[in-house]
Amino acid sequence: MAAKEPILKALTRYGESLGLAFQIADDVLNVEGQAALMGKQAGSDLVKGKATYPSVLGVAESKTRSRELVEMAGEALKSLGPEADPLREIARFVIAREY
Repeated sequence: MAAKEPILKALTRYGESLGLAFQIADDVLNVEGQAALMGKQAGSDLVKGKATYPSVLGVAESKTRSRELVEMAGEALKSLGPEADPLREIARFVIAREY
């Protein structure tokens, strides 16, 4: 059964916002995380010369942007009611991760 257009649009906006929030949070963790808990060396993106959100915007602004994106993801689900609460929790978890 195919999703109805408004639901598909809401889930698409959610996924796009959450995906970018996850990437930004992952970039921040690469700067601030503990290698023993992450399973990789902290700062490896910097060593590889990768363009990351923290390298462009700074860590503080990157954290702010990831929080904004999680809020946008939650707002995208507004029309779906409480049934979407598990998705909202997933979004909050993305930026609450600490390694």
